Formats: sequence, structure tokens, C-alpha cells
Amino acid sequence: MALSKVQKRNRIKRRVRGKISGSAELPRLSVYKSNKEIYAQLIDDKDGKTLASASSRTLNAKGNKVEISAEVGKAIAEKAKAVGIENIVFDRNGFVYHGRVKALADGAREGGLKF
Repeated sequence: MALSKVQKRNRIKRRVRGKISGSAELPRLSVYKSNKEIYAQLIDDKDGKTLASASSRTLNAKGNKVEISAEVGKAIAEKAKAVGIENIVFDRNGFVYHGRVKALADGAREGGLKF
């Protein structure tokens, strides 16, 4: 029985989330991408709270999807610094670390986040 693309991603997501978890000192940077947009959240899993978020919907950035993803990474880094966060754990959420996900991670590193 072949798995669909979503089923494969959910299986990978469960495997990755079993190994990582966020806290107030070391939050989890969760990335979700749809066909049009990309979203990033800093999550404290112990309290179940979102500390900061950024998305391509709220930015007025121009360019292709990879360039916009890098801008979202920089925006989440700025919001994290405003909250007082420098170190994070990266959660690619079952997506391949390539293209837009990698661009977001690189943008967050350029913004000053360490992971």
C-alpha cells in the first residue's frame, strides 16, 4: 500500500517531533509551507504557547518564494530578539530541508538566531 505525500510527511513529522521539543529558554522554530505561503512560529511546548510568529502573508516582500522565505526567516529572528530569544531548535515539520525551508533557516541565522 503506497502512502500519499501528506501521509509520508506526517510520518516524518512524528519521528522528528519525538526527538525535539521546545521550552521557554530554547523554543522550537516550527515551519509550515503551503503552495503559496510559508509560516514560522516559535513554540514553547512545555506551556503550549506560541512566543512569536511570522508569515509571508503579513510581509509585503516582493520576489520569488525562496526570497520571500528568507525574509520571513529574518522577520522571525527580529521578533525572537524582541522577546529575548537567541537559541532555538529547528523543526522542519516533515518537509525536506531544501529550497524554501532552507532559505527560511538561513534567513533566521542571518537575523541572529543560533541553532
